[in-house]
Amino acid sequence: MSNLQGKGCEIMPVVASTKDTVMVITYQIGLTDQGSPKLTTRSFPNIKSASSDQDVYDVATALYSLQEYPLISVRRDNRVDLTQ
Repeated sequence: MSNLQGKGCEIMPVVASTKDTVMVITYQIGLTDQGSPKLTTRSFPNIKSASSDQDVYDVATALYSLQEYPLISVRRDNRVDLTQ
């Protein structure tokens, strides 16, 4: 409950508007001196928000099948603008 409720102030609902999507890929670029995986991350902005999760994943795996580095994970970050 907001501090303003009950004090004569009307609370407006928040409106969420999808802005864009970023595909974030983590891949292994080698090993540390201790033998642990050495990972790095690359972001691909401007992915269509309407893209399905499967499409985003398929694009990531297709891209990294062309690389010498193994793909570790694929993350989808949806950005949303919140307004009243």
